[in-house]
Amino acid sequence: MAKERILVVEDEADIQELIGYNLSKEGYQVRQAETGEEGLSSAQSEPPDLVLLDLMLPGLDGLEVCRRLRQDARTERVPVIMVTAKGEEADVVAGLELGADDYVTKPFSPRVLIARVRSVLRRRQLGAAGEDDALAIHELVIHPGRHEVLVAGAPLELTSTEFRVLHYLARRPGWVFTRYQIVDAVHGHDYPVTERSVDVQIAGLRKKLGAAGKYIETVRGVGYRFSE
Repeated sequence: MAKERILVVEDEADIQELIGYNLSKEGYQVRQAETGEEGLSSAQSEPPDLVLLDLMLPGLDGLEVCRRLRQDARTERVPVIMVTAKGEEADVVAGLELGADDYVTKPFSPRVLIARVRSVLRRRQLGAAGEDDALAIHELVIHPGRHEVLVAGAPLELTSTEFRVLHYLARRPGWVFTRYQIVDAVHGHDYPVTERSVDVQIAGLRKKLGAAGKYIETVRGVGYRFSE
């Protein structure tokens, strides 16, 4: 059975070759594009299973490509992994808020890249857990309908907001969320809250979770994720 189709949008020839070689070696079907316009056209005409998208592209940049992919019904659900230069934290945050699923920072090792690709594709195949489904991850069991969390079998008392934050992160392990994505998911777009208040909620959650608090990981300069 053929592996997934991956579209690589990258203008640097050596990096494009490195990515293409390693993905092909793993059995993935690889298409390549050198500009944002070319990548967008390729994705829209034949939607791939995943897009590896460089942010610094000539012409149409990666952020605009990501925005247009998410606005198009043909590509709105195609996972996007951003490829960024070191120090582009603002672009990473912007990309995640536009709907990108993950990112890798140059220079990266091929093994890390392949691991990220596999992880995003696996999450795509499994799909997000249903809103009302009980979720078991690590030693946690989260029951949305009962508003109940068990840690190693013991019930945990959380506020309504803490519960929603935990459930939001745990439903998509490995995904990186910005602080404002968390606010929007938990409270809605117009909720008056600061980045600092999200950090306070996370700190409170970690304290109540005890040893299991380590599963909520800080991604410096970006936000938070629940470990896989």
